[in-house]
Amino acid sequence: MDMQLRSSDDGLGTPAPVPAARQAVALAPALAAMAYPFWLRAFHASGPQWPLAALPLLAAFAMPLLAALLWLRAAGAVPGSAFELRTRRLALMSVAAPPLFVFCAFLLSVLGRPVAEPLAWVVAWLTAGLWAWAGSRRVEPPAAQPADATARVAHGLLAAMLLAFVAFHLANHLFGLLGPQAHAAVMKVGRGVYRLPAVEAMLVALLLLQLSLGSRLAWRWSRQRMDGYRAVQVATGVYLGFFLLTHMNSALVSARALQGIATDWAWASGAPQGLLLDAWNIRLLPHYALGVFCVLAHLCCGLRSVLLAHGRPPAGVNRVWLAGLAVSASVSVAIVAGLCGLRITGN
Repeated sequence: MDMQLRSSDDGLGTPAPVPAARQAVALAPALAAMAYPFWLRAFHASGPQWPLAALPLLAAFAMPLLAALLWLRAAGAVPGSAFELRTRRLALMSVAAPPLFVFCAFLLSVLGRPVAEPLAWVVAWLTAGLWAWAGSRRVEPPAAQPADATARVAHGLLAAMLLAFVAFHLANHLFGLLGPQAHAAVMKVGRGVYRLPAVEAMLVALLLLQLSLGSRLAWRWSRQRMDGYRAVQVATGVYLGFFLLTHMNSALVSARALQGIATDWAWASGAPQGLLLDAWNIRLLPHYALGVFCVLAHLCCGLRSVLLAHGRPPAGVNRVWLAGLAVSASVSVAIVAGLCGLRITGN
């Protein structure tokens, strides 16, 4: 599979000026992010008319995917100006719109809801778009980047240390397909270990350190020319970073510390209304679905790099990578289906 992205430079390392039309298109991720909550509202307003309701829900899912495609397109070229660099980073931020929208609700709640949620969301993305647009168009030579080998190795080692917890957490959610009781039974076993104060504190510290290293890598890579594989790794990593921060905040701060709510199956599935039928809970559907996919897809990208570094044939490694993405999507669909009420029975 050819994942080399088309470059917009002249082949000599000198970026070409960006036409006016492409400058406007570069702000499309911010516009798409602004529309995101309104697609979710349109889905809920559609009621039981599922053929019609599916369209706005698909549009909500398409929004971060559109941002990801624009990021992939831009990543094949060296950003030649402050404007190009800012719009690349704007696209990366837009990929993470679902978890950012969940966090927006928490932040407004803590502040006492001084403004309506859609207004705050639109103003935030309008500000981000204006920040990107204000970047200088003057063509500048690419900035030299310091070596990031140490951060990459540390990021990979931390991922290996956290893999057992992540695998258990996802497997636990898959048991939800058998029913809340099965999920609770498996979770009880796991929490006997990871809810121990020392273990939980270590997990939180490792996750925060991992996110810190990941954000440093993503920030540096966002100004480099890269192939499609690396671009997917960066995009899934950015989504994963915001997803984990939002998820930890929802579980540890909002639910347990502020509201005293048990973070069980009912909490995760938005009971009693559910994820699909509640106007607030519907935002959790793309948040969870893309979060699970990005967790596994990001690990697949890391595995690809490790296999290539050990001299494995690229063609075979890329097939493994593609299979991993397919498995990631399948696991995501299964987990979200369970949260939405699908059950597997022996009957």
